[in-house]
Amino acid sequence: MDWTNIIHSDHALLLRLNGSDSMLLDSIMLSWTSGFTWIPLYMALMFVVVKNNKSIRLISITVSAAALSVITSAFITNVIVKPHFHRLRPFNDPQLFGLLDLVGTYSENSYSFFSAHAANTFSLALFMSLLIRSRVISAIMIVWALINCYTRLYLAFHFPTDILCGIICGCVVALIYYWIYCRIAYGRIDELNFVSNKYTKTGYALTDIDMVAIVFVVTVLVIIFKALFSVYFL
Repeated sequence: MDWTNIIHSDHALLLRLNGSDSMLLDSIMLSWTSGFTWIPLYMALMFVVVKNNKSIRLISITVSAAALSVITSAFITNVIVKPHFHRLRPFNDPQLFGLLDLVGTYSENSYSFFSAHAANTFSLALFMSLLIRSRVISAIMIVWALINCYTRLYLAFHFPTDILCGIICGCVVALIYYWIYCRIAYGRIDELNFVSNKYTKTGYALTDIDMVAIVFVVTVLVIIFKALFSVYFL
């Protein structure tokens, strides 16, 4: 395997995806990539889990599995992988000096491979998609995770291969914890199958799914209005 060609292609693709001439888009990307922005979405998902599980035991198992999925992805990325590979972030890479469009605040003491953002967001996105089994939730979570990944390229925090490996890690971890969740919660891995026009096939109320969708849309609108205000009124 020719690593030189891979690295060259990685750099070339990043330069195509990094930054823009739009201050509005810069502001949107900075807001979207922040974990604090999505606290309402996390709370909405928590509400759905609590409301649709009928016992403290099931709620505890579900919340623990989802949380451990994200925590494990972060641990693998930040504690095991990044300190081993020591890959410089794009904005610190001498080969890309002066070529990147940089926005925001950058740290000199952090590494790039692989992306914790990609691993964490896809771990949560896949776990919640498997848990709830709603096309709406799956679409929301995957779009949310994909745009989070794109922000890391746009802001020059990661290379494309960092994102790809992070996505793979997050998905594998989510699948493992979903399997553990099923075995502990129900003693089996086969799917539940609720047949109803009011619930998903795993028993989550569709009205609660709509609430999550509303929270997601409102959060996106807040991001956009915040960006418009910062660009045109500040």
